[in-house]
Amino acid sequence: MAGLKSLINSAKRLAIGDSGTKAGIDDLFPAVDKAVDGDDCDHDCESCSVHYPKGFKIDESDELFGLVKGWSTHVLVATGKTDWVRDVADEKGSVMQAIANCKGPSNGRLMLSASNIPTPHHTSEYSEPTRVLLLPAFTIIDNVTPATAPALITDVIDKAPTNKSPLAPVELPASLPAPLPEGTPAAIRELTTRPCPHHALILLCSQKTRDARCGQSAPLIRKELQRHLQPLGLYRDLDDERPGGVGIYFISHVGGHKYSANMMIYRRPDAFGRDAKKGDGDNAAREKSGQGEKGEQQEQMDDVGAAQCIWLARVRPEDCEGIVKFTVLQGKVVKPQSQLRGGFDRARGLLSW
Repeated sequence: MAGLKSLINSAKRLAIGDSGTKAGIDDLFPAVDKAVDGDDCDHDCESCSVHYPKGFKIDESDELFGLVKGWSTHVLVATGKTDWVRDVADEKGSVMQAIANCKGPSNGRLMLSASNIPTPHHTSEYSEPTRVLLLPAFTIIDNVTPATAPALITDVIDKAPTNKSPLAPVELPASLPAPLPEGTPAAIRELTTRPCPHHALILLCSQKTRDARCGQSAPLIRKELQRHLQPLGLYRDLDDERPGGVGIYFISHVGGHKYSANMMIYRRPDAFGRDAKKGDGDNAAREKSGQGEKGEQQEQMDDVGAAQCIWLARVRPEDCEGIVKFTVLQGKVVKPQSQLRGGFDRARGLLSW
């Protein structure tokens, strides 16, 4: 059986184009260390208020690390929904469909996700203009319609940083006209960009049309994450755009639903002032979550987007306390051997593919 698993993993690496230069599991992100983080750093939470349904089963034996296909940019389209048709590119009349039908970006593979980010008018109608969140740029683009999808790709995504880009200030135009036919209302002829206000984002696959376990796990994981983020002043609900904090969004299928829950954590550089540092993490997190106006203005001027994406799988409610305390706040991984699927660190130029 072990030999068969090895052959399967080798085939997967060949399929995703393993270059042999990817970062190793011990190099990409620091793991929790009992000498630094305490004897209970890898203990599961014993006070969870939620649990998975009886009979919730996932694959526990597959090797995970390094077997995700690399991507350069990630687009989350606001739909106000938590579930979609099996392939979101088949959502008729949607921005997802329009992006999928365009020529891809020139700066590498685009990962396309539908999300439950609210639409501007809190409607689920695809005929209304919506917004997208571009990563790793940590940039929100407003006024996006299917007709403006080509301009979104050529004038924004093509010029945005990728997961391989060195950390540098994000330089995208605040607004740009979309080349739409004459007679198009002026209100939808211009795309506008603005920084995402959050210091970290947690993305959870919720697409039950692909696998019921994703639809079951995502709301429970969000509830448990909220329980641990709120005392720190870091929880942000869907309509909360206060500077700082952590946004939690549901997204469409990212692959590997048999490893539910899948969680992608995008972090700004030293997102909460705790990376590789000792000290009172709760106080540091509170301070960083509520910076003054001058501090926020300076941070936006120096905005470099996400420095890291940490992709975890097999996440259970009892893991959430450790994920908040170590992964979200410090960029460390609690259970790398069993939960880490991959990701990137732009500050060090490391990727898992």
